Amino acid sequence: MSYTDKMLRDDALKGKVIVVTGGGSGLGKAMTKYFLELGANVAITSRDLDKLKNTASELEVATGGTCLPLQCDVRHYDQVENMLQSVLKAFGKVDVLLNNAAGNFISPTERLSANAFDTVIDIVLKGTKNCTLAFGKHWIDTKQKSSTVLNIVTTYAWTGSAYVVPSATAKAGVLAMTRSLAVEWAKYGIRTNAIAPGPFPTKGAWDRLMPGDLAEKFDMAKKVPLQRVGDHQELANLAAYMVSDFSAYINGEVVVIDGGEWLKGAGQFNMLEAIPEELWDQLEMMIKAKKNK
Repeated sequence: MSYTDKMLRDDALKGKVIVVTGGGSGLGKAMTKYFLELGANVAITSRDLDKLKNTASELEVATGGTCLPLQCDVRHYDQVENMLQSVLKAFGKVDVLLNNAAGNFISPTERLSANAFDTVIDIVLKGTKNCTLAFGKHWIDTKQKSSTVLNIVTTYAWTGSAYVVPSATAKAGVLAMTRSLAVEWAKYGIRTNAIAPGPFPTKGAWDRLMPGDLAEKFDMAKKVPLQRVGDHQELANLAAYMVSDFSAYINGEVVVIDGGEWLKGAGQFNMLEAIPEELWDQLEMMIKAKKNK
């Protein structure tokens, strides 16, 4: 057996309907694939419908499951409500909400515009709030007996981290919401938990966060006591367990999966203190160039 192997039995999520925000690529795509392999029907959402359609087709071919692509900007509550209704129309119910949509970039905070700060807050905190509120109201109104919210946070939601202040601020809010609703909504049969991943590099996200040779200079694996980054299947295994009935007694918990990274050095991006001022100018230009492509 290896940590890259699949963990749960094949029918572990059979009959469940799961919504994954930000499911078109990266870790959202990896978790969605495993959910499908375990028998769930999955709806994936993001702003990019073409990417979602391509991902859904690819995953359906690979797994034989049903993956529904739905365009939704989680920053807008009306779009979230419309997305929820589309899921209910397609599948008749929804059992699990995985709040995975996120936005982030590294920058000295004084270089950020108010709008740049707001963009991250709106996607991560407001988006998670919008989805959680819409789905929670539906579950409570329909008296659904068992449902689950799983949020993706970060270890710097506890510690804070320099150079990703909007993300740290938003994720801390999501962490507080997770624990608060775990108590308040448990009486409705709603479990609310979170996962705090360490470094799980994805092509798109890490190219934006660590452009150029920055990833090589600041090798994230060196900060991890296990001396490696995470494999996507490891995160998918944990997420599948957390949304399955096997975790029915877990509520209000945040599971860290980071190889011990945050225990070794709190603040995932604090090491960027070593970047000189002129290099920030170059990085800013590179990030803007990638964004405009």
